[in-house]
Amino acid sequence: MDIKMPIKFQATYQVAIRSGGAERKERCQKLDIRELSKQERARSYEGMDQEKVPTHQLTFYDFGCERIIDGLLRENEEQRVVFLVEDKEYELSPYRPVRQA
Repeated sequence: MDIKMPIKFQATYQVAIRSGGAERKERCQKLDIRELSKQERARSYEGMDQEKVPTHQLTFYDFGCERIIDGLLRENEEQRVVFLVEDKEYELSPYRPVRQA
């Protein structure tokens, strides 16, 4: 499944991480999202409930550190994508700085 949100390598994105009723927002760069193959899913998540098996791999840089996460695609829209990663929800969207007048 193709991701509807345009992804540019040199862009900045906002990452909202939700867990247990709390939300934390961060920024990331060099975002890449790729679909996991059926072989990768079968090999890495053997015995896991098929409804919870991750569908995509997210790679991005957060404060200079590379993060690689496997997640289940929950929402796929033009302005945001949402992934479920174990008990956390990752929402990625283009970063828009707040302009002060």
